[in-house]
Amino acid sequence: MSTDGPTRSGEKYITAHGFSAIRDGIKATAQGAARVPGGKPRWLKAPLAVGPGYETVRRTVREHRLATVCEEAKCPNIGECWNAGTATIMLMGEVCTRACRFCAVDTGNPRGWLDAEEPENTAKTVELMRLRYVVLTSVNRDDLPDGGAAHFAAAVRAIKARSPATAVEALTPDFQGVMRDVETVVDSGLEVFAQNVETVERLTHPVRDARAGYARTLSVLRHAKQHRSDVLTKSSLMLGLGETDEEIAQTMDDLRAHEVDLLTLGQYYWALERGFRECVSGPLVRSSYRAEQALAGNNAGLDNAALSELASPRR
Repeated sequence: MSTDGPTRSGEKYITAHGFSAIRDGIKATAQGAARVPGGKPRWLKAPLAVGPGYETVRRTVREHRLATVCEEAKCPNIGECWNAGTATIMLMGEVCTRACRFCAVDTGNPRGWLDAEEPENTAKTVELMRLRYVVLTSVNRDDLPDGGAAHFAAAVRAIKARSPATAVEALTPDFQGVMRDVETVVDSGLEVFAQNVETVERLTHPVRDARAGYARTLSVLRHAKQHRSDVLTKSSLMLGLGETDEEIAQTMDDLRAHEVDLLTLGQYYWALERGFRECVSGPLVRSSYRAEQALAGNNAGLDNAALSELASPRR
């Protein structure tokens, strides 16, 4: 176990707060990561993360001791989003109590540690960046009695106190299905409540941690909508893991049946014909990509002609 210097993916290390974690969340295997012969095609490569906007966001989040999912999850869109002055802030530290196989966030047991100043520091960052829309997400914190719901709500309220015109999206854990904790977040003053179903039901395990569940995510989303009908609900679905077209369609139907309004996914646009308010899609799309346009109802800036074409049935 490493206590100093950089650690490699899959290695254990001791965090600055004194508990152990596994780098990138998954233990190393003998085979290692698979590589594509010849590298990635040009259309699957993101621009290099450089530029004045990128540096400004980077300095701001460092100054206020904040983590971002952009960095911790190794998002390919970090340069694009940070240069546009947007970031997804990850609350409650950089170590997750769960270990989903698709995720690059470190895993471990924070043993109840929280930064009490984080909600106010988050609000200061949003104010300094003059954001019109901010996404708050977090690691899973199954070590906390409420899963971190009160901390989430405190961050939303702090943002609204400093920047009342800023719209807030909370991309939350499932709080182990405890609905009163879901209500704590939904009642905090946010505009969008999000939780990701991640994949089709058949692939939920092995893709997600054993403590996560397809039905639980759907029930949390439905409860959030029924508790506060004015709050938009949102979910995300990864594609390319071996799911069938029929399973994708069924997942979309399940989400709509649970009153989900917004959807992000990997490469298909046919969610629009099923009645989703928004469907942001593409090979590099992650759940918070172009999230600031969710309230505009323009499908991340696509024009009406493009929307009409994409919403037509597949041939």
